[in-house]
Amino acid sequence: MEAKVLQGMQSSTWIMRGRIVMRKQDSSLQFFQKSGEQKWSEVPASCCFPTSKRRSHRLVVLRVSCSSGNVPASVLESGSLPTLLDESKILKNKAEEMEPYINGRCIYLVGMMGSGKTTVGKVLSDALGYSFCDCDTLIEQAVGVSTVAEIFEQYGEGFFRDNETEVLQKLSSMHRHVVSTGGGAVIRPINWRHMQKGISIWLDVPVEVLAQRIMAVGTDSRPLLHQESGDPFSRIMKRLSTLLQERGEAYGNADARVSLENIASKLGLKDVCNVTSTAISIEVLSQIEYFLKK
Repeated sequence: MEAKVLQGMQSSTWIMRGRIVMRKQDSSLQFFQKSGEQKWSEVPASCCFPTSKRRSHRLVVLRVSCSSGNVPASVLESGSLPTLLDESKILKNKAEEMEPYINGRCIYLVGMMGSGKTTVGKVLSDALGYSFCDCDTLIEQAVGVSTVAEIFEQYGEGFFRDNETEVLQKLSSMHRHVVSTGGGAVIRPINWRHMQKGISIWLDVPVEVLAQRIMAVGTDSRPLLHQESGDPFSRIMKRLSTLLQERGEAYGNADARVSLENIASKLGLKDVCNVTSTAISIEVLSQIEYFLKK
């Protein structure tokens, strides 16, 4: 049986999945296939590894073809490989590599409602050993209400935005926090002045995906989505599209942009919904690295 790796890569020591094991040894990549309960047979493979003294941890995409005798070749498509990788380990290594460069600065996640700022923020803060803060939660606690929707209903959006700015001002003097901001935090220039003391990342997610996520959990906590008529999905799509058009330029002020579509393309995934929060966090750190070192 022969296997050919059709793209250069950097690999962890072991990658295991079911009946296949890959091992990087020196400058070669070895494949082993389990042929019985206890036996492993070696499958010769060829691969080019970049020579560099600089340590790097990143997801890789491969296409592998295998054949044996008269048996037709099977192909490991790019996109199935990420399931072989231990994303958590990659994230941990990347966080350890980047933590000295970030140097305690707060990381602000900006983006539309439903873009995953809270979910990704918790994963990222855990990897870096930082504290996690959700601006909306801090505002709710300061005002003494249960939800943002209640603040909008009782006091209006202007009151909410004032409290949002106050929270960001307080956070700007802190260190080692990952902050999930509200979707509209970007519309006030003063908020950007506070966030510029840290590193801001725009989580860019397609509107259709945002609408699907919000539909799944409901719109009760989303006061800005209660302004359109029509069926629920069309109403959400229309309002989100309007908000993104209004805020798109402001989101572009972020130090770096993390596109869910770009991550899916890198991993060979047809559906962006299959991109994990861990993979997004890895991309966040990669974009921070590019921003800090450019």
